[in-house]
Formats: sequence, C-alpha cells, structure tokens
Amino acid sequence: MNLEEIINEVKNDPRNRKYTEKGIPPILQVNKEAKILIIGQAPGRKVEESLIPFNDQSGITLMEWLGIDKETFYSKQIGILPMDFYYPGKGKTGDLPPRPFMAEYHAQIRELMDQVQLVVLVGSYAIKHYLGKQAKKNLTETVRSYQDYLPEYFPIVHPSPLNFRWQKMNPWFKQDVVPVLQDHVHHILDKKDKYEEN
Repeated sequence: MNLEEIINEVKNDPRNRKYTEKGIPPILQVNKEAKILIIGQAPGRKVEESLIPFNDQSGITLMEWLGIDKETFYSKQIGILPMDFYYPGKGKTGDLPPRPFMAEYHAQIRELMDQVQLVVLVGSYAIKHYLGKQAKKNLTETVRSYQDYLPEYFPIVHPSPLNFRWQKMNPWFKQDVVPVLQDHVHHILDKKDKYEEN
C-alpha cells in the first residue's frame, strides 16, 4: 500500500468523518528519503488552521532543540508522524490527548520510510507507545536515560510552552541532552553545527 492509499484509508475511517467533511486532511510529513522521523503528539488548533505540522511555538522550540532551520525541518530529510493526524479538540486543562486508534496507521506508514536512522519521540504519548515497558517510571527519568534507547530512539519532552515549568525544574535537559540530540541530528544530516562558533 502506498502513501496515497493509506491517506485515503485514514480519511475514509468513520472515526475521522468530522474532519473529512470539513475538508481537513491528515496532518503529517512523510517522504521515502527521510533520515530522521519525529513522532509528535497531535496537531494543535493553530496547526489545524495552517495544515503544516509544528507550525507553532512548539515547532520553533523543537527546531532549536534539533539544531536545524525551518528549511531543513520541512525538507525531505525529516519525517513528521503525530500520534494523531488531526487536532483532537480542547480539554479542561489543554488539548485533548491523541486518539489511540490513530497509532494503528503508524506501522503502514513507517514501512514506506526505510531510510530513517533516528526516531525522535516527542512527549509522553509517543514515548509510551513506542518504548512501552522499556520506558522508565516517568517521563523525566525516560528522557534523562535517553542513551538507553539509542541509536534507534531519542525520547524528549514536548516543546510546548506549557512545559516551561518542567524545563525550569530540569535545566539538565537543555544543558546536557539537547547538545547530544543536535550532534546526532547533524551527524545524520551531515550538517555543520551552526552553534559551534557561539
């Protein structure tokens, strides 16, 4: 099954009918040449409006953590596969979680991306789904133990502005983990580290 057939299957899934009827397509970025795959959470309201993955403040922060520019982020070298391809709606304390059934489409799509060398797991939903019992007791410990999951996976906290308290309480993430993430990304993409002159 090719990507177009999978996308049509997603659109025709009765559970996605309300999006399809509004003309909202699945929001993801897939290319056979992708070397790095980002498994995100779900598009937010702003992303749903533009139909561009991570086209919000979370995306700006994520690009900084990866050490790549917007052109590279939206190139053939980067794949973006959320745990839900649609905006799940607003909850009491933020956006609703990704709908679990959408992960059923991941395996089919990932079969089309055989050049991927690193999967960046962004946030607790992606981490729980892909690491399962290999994950530590909580998100913080899993991210702190990122080396346990290399070279296949690199778990990180979600770059949402709502996570500013976590980042403030865990300065080691930006000090120790982000530089390693950037090194892996640059090595794979064969990009010169633009931060090395700073």
